[in-house]
Amino acid sequence: MNRQIKLIWDFRGPAALKTAEHHVKHLNEFIASEKTSLKITGFKELNDMYSIAFMVVEEKEMITVRDLLKPHRGEVYTP
Repeated sequence: MNRQIKLIWDFRGPAALKTAEHHVKHLNEFIASEKTSLKITGFKELNDMYSIAFMVVEEKEMITVRDLLKPHRGEVYTP
């Protein structure tokens, strides 16, 4: 099985949750237009001033997607 990478965008401030939620819409649009192999996205509120949006890609796609979308960080994805 190929390794999967979770690309993460960090959002801070009082509108962080809404911003992360909206960012996921753009990630889903990217997946549809670029036909990436995985369709895993989401957002999570970590506290009232910090939320993340994320997208999971196959390791072989990571560099291309990273260069196009410029996530803040990444980590190995474990479902």
